Amino acid sequence: MYTDFSHLTVSFYGLGLIGGSIAIKLRSLFPDMVIKAYDVDSSSLSIAKGQGTISECYYAVEGAFYDCDILFLCAPVSENDKALALISEKQAANDAEKDTDQKKNIGIITDVGSVKNTTMETVKQCGLSSCFIGGHPMAGSEKTGFANASGQLLENAFYLITPTDEVAEEKVSRFTQLIRQIGAIPLVMSSQEHDEITGGISHLPHVISAALVNFVKEHDKDGLMKTVAAGGFRDITRISSSSPEMWRAICMANTQTIRRQLEDYISALQHMDEVLGRRDEAEIYHFFESARDYRDSFQTTDHGPIKKAHDLFVDIPDVPGSIAQTATILALHSLSIKNIGIMHSREFQEGALRIEFYDDDTAAKAAQLLTSHSYKIFRRT
Repeated sequence: MYTDFSHLTVSFYGLGLIGGSIAIKLRSLFPDMVIKAYDVDSSSLSIAKGQGTISECYYAVEGAFYDCDILFLCAPVSENDKALALISEKQAANDAEKDTDQKKNIGIITDVGSVKNTTMETVKQCGLSSCFIGGHPMAGSEKTGFANASGQLLENAFYLITPTDEVAEEKVSRFTQLIRQIGAIPLVMSSQEHDEITGGISHLPHVISAALVNFVKEHDKDGLMKTVAAGGFRDITRISSSSPEMWRAICMANTQTIRRQLEDYISALQHMDEVLGRRDEAEIYHFFESARDYRDSFQTTDHGPIKKAHDLFVDIPDVPGSIAQTATILALHSLSIKNIGIMHSREFQEGALRIEFYDDDTAAKAAQLLTSHSYKIFRRT
């Protein structure tokens, strides 16, 4: 059911990649909506104000951005927790105001953090439980800041919603409708369940990835490991290029969950070590078969946590002009290429050239076209 949120005033504490993307999408949907923002980066505020994304910008945290219907806390988790304390003071001052015309209150407070336990505890301590609805859009980019924000970033991405026990169901319903409006897929759950889920699919993998990279670094005495690192290593360690500051903060906020899951993971590795020690072929096969079957059952989409890759792997001869010739064939038939690159290793996939397209239909047409020109084509299954 469509709901018009144009009459609302929405504020942002932090206008980076996620906050900026939500603001841009809201502006495109509701041109008359009042959108306020505060950010430590004044240039981001100026750009957002200049292009019409926000109505009002505030350069000091004491500004009036908190006077709104919905407040998005989009700063790092630790900074969001500090903002909650400030909001609590403002709310207390408002409640003490005798002139009812001067009273200003926030209808809904939400965040976009990937850890909820510390934030929920701060919300409780600040007496804001009746208006807090935690949020976590499962979308992002290796790029940061408002300059890289996009109204399409959250489209078809899961948006985890963690309301407190005290917040009214009407507020949860209203907020959920707004999330649907911006194109995301809302999933309501408890904050404890949220931290378990993100711990397993995000936080623990980052620890494992970093540990593997450091392992190779320590054992790569002559640099050959780094030189020949192929698709498998690059795929599993790509996330190690993320911000160490951000992951330090996440590990400090979700420590107990990560430690508990890391202990279980270590036990699984120890079990595999025992299996290898016994040279149990059947158990080794089952280990990889089970992982393959479960991983293959994951749904891939054009947006969201696991994005579908619309790509081809093309077997081309190692002669000058091969790549140009291949690209020319596609261009002559108006098939747009999103990305193209040489595969330096064929360890896990056939084809020396990887070509990525914007959608699956274009990839299918390209496969048919190149096959008709006697190219050998491989596609992901």
